[in-house]
Order: sequence, then structure tokens, then C-alpha cells
Amino acid sequence: METENKEINTNPQKHKVRRALVHSHSVYFILFLIGITLDLVFPVKIFTNPILAPTGFVFLIFGTLLVIWAEKSSHNFKNGSISKENFCSGPYCYTRSPTHWGLFFLIVGFGFIASAFFVVIFALISFLIEKFIFQDKAEKILEAKYGAPYLEYKKMVRF
Repeated sequence: METENKEINTNPQKHKVRRALVHSHSVYFILFLIGITLDLVFPVKIFTNPILAPTGFVFLIFGTLLVIWAEKSSHNFKNGSISKENFCSGPYCYTRSPTHWGLFFLIVGFGFIASAFFVVIFALISFLIEKFIFQDKAEKILEAKYGAPYLEYKKMVRF
């Protein structure tokens, strides 16, 4: 038992991907709050087209379902013999970052419904930060951890 505890405590690589995801989700949340605050202080109503509110509801529903699907699919991952097929389950067959797409659609959907210009702008900024900072960081960790099977998966699922 003591050996197991030492192994867990001395293996800092184990949770690096999750930490990168938590940081990236935190950026979404913080920039969402900043967007709401700016929309309250500077109410810019450019989303006046009546079709945007129903579109926002569709985005909210789609984003929610995508996040739930991604979470359920990621729990099915088995650490046995790793192949590129292990990484391709659920929405991960179509994109390597379905939770981030889901968060993006959720926030943009809210922005459309609330006619919140800054929320939509900050959703785009959050998505770009996630794409070019956090996703690259997480993928480097996964490449180091899983090697060739993950690299094959990346070639197979480019988005």
C-alpha cells in the first residue's frame, strides 16, 4: 500500500492532460464572465435578427449534447493494448476536442439568445486560445504518453 502511494505521488505526468483541460475550461469561464460584464456595462445590441434566438437555442442544445457525448465516450477508454482505434470513440471520431467545441457552441448560443455581443466575441477568443495553446499542450502530453497510436489517430482525425 505504501509503495502504491509513493508511485502515485511521484508520478506527476499522470494528470497533466486533465490539468491542461481544467485550465482551458477555466479560460472559457473567465472570458465568459468578462463578456457578460462588458455586455452589462456596454450594451451593444447587434444581434437583432429574430432568427438568432432560435439559432442560439439550437447551439445550446447541440453544445450540451456534444459535451455529454464526449464525457461518456471518454470514460470508455481502456488502457490495455493501445491502438489508434482506442482514441476514436463517440465524437472523438470526428474531432480531437469535442468538449471545447461543445463549450464554444454553448457560449455562442447564449450570446445569440441574450443578444450579447461581447459574450460571442470572447467565445471566439476562448476557442482560439484553447486551440493554439491548450490543445497543443494536451496533445504533446498524449503523444509522449501513447506514442505512435496517438500520432496515427491525429492523422486520422485532423479536426
